[in-house]
Amino acid sequence: MQRQFEDLLLGSIELFCLAAELESFTLAATAASVTPAAVSRSVARLESRLGVRLFVRTTRQIRLTDAGRRYFEQCREALARLAEAEREVTGEQSSPAGVLRISMPTPYGHYRVLPLLAEFRARFPGVTVETHLSNRNIDFADEGFDLAIRGRAPDDSGLIARKLEDAELVVVASPAYLKRAGQPATPDDLVHHECIQYALPSTGRNLPWLFRRQDESEAAETMTRGGYSTAGDVLAGVTLARHGAGLFQTYRFVAAEGLADGTLREVLKDYGGGSRPFVLLYPHAWHLSSRVRCFVDFLMEKLRA
Repeated sequence: MQRQFEDLLLGSIELFCLAAELESFTLAATAASVTPAAVSRSVARLESRLGVRLFVRTTRQIRLTDAGRRYFEQCREALARLAEAEREVTGEQSSPAGVLRISMPTPYGHYRVLPLLAEFRARFPGVTVETHLSNRNIDFADEGFDLAIRGRAPDDSGLIARKLEDAELVVVASPAYLKRAGQPATPDDLVHHECIQYALPSTGRNLPWLFRRQDESEAAETMTRGGYSTAGDVLAGVTLARHGAGLFQTYRFVAAEGLADGTLREVLKDYGGGSRPFVLLYPHAWHLSSRVRCFVDFLMEKLRA
């Protein structure tokens, strides 16, 4: 294999990345224990090699050009992979470290993932976990996430999708509502009931309810109607149902506490069996960091079990 990078060039790339992160040649020089002139020469060396300007310089500040930003993003990732590879061969991989950023839907985070994080960090205390609870789709590259959990796998060949579980659905209502409105015997009876709607954040359309009818082997979709609608947070629908607003279909793990303490009651049990999947997403990479790989294995162990 022919050499493409000399030691001096790799050092220049490191100094360039420092300057880009800190937005200052002086601060980069201090962090690297070199002079500002050395940082400036390193950047000039890269610009000469690439034939493009990486920074726009003024007397007060520096900022990346468009080409410089693209180069910085690629170099930062490459340097991180080199550092990870070095840790692996020196044995540090047995003790993963660093920041792990994960995005997940609000209900799944509260009821399925957050309760597991203390055990994960007890196993891997060197990993700092940052959680972002939201039902919107995220951009891994632009937002710096390592992992995401979503209700379905997007049409993106750049992502690996691994199913965590098929979460069972249940229809619930408060005892007060059922006393007032009666209990539906079949899904067809829902036309006479107040059905709390959940609108998908991605489309704004109401999510259909799933039932397995007596003559069907697979759960089928049923559209319902009602005077209440919520978007962005399934927990809002559960709160409405608990306080007598109507019927709501949600995940059993979300309703479990209310079913246990009696503030919610399950209806249409004979038509259960519907479920929705949750998948773990992460970008394709030739080398996953140890903290990401350990967290993926941990979640698969806990949630698929």
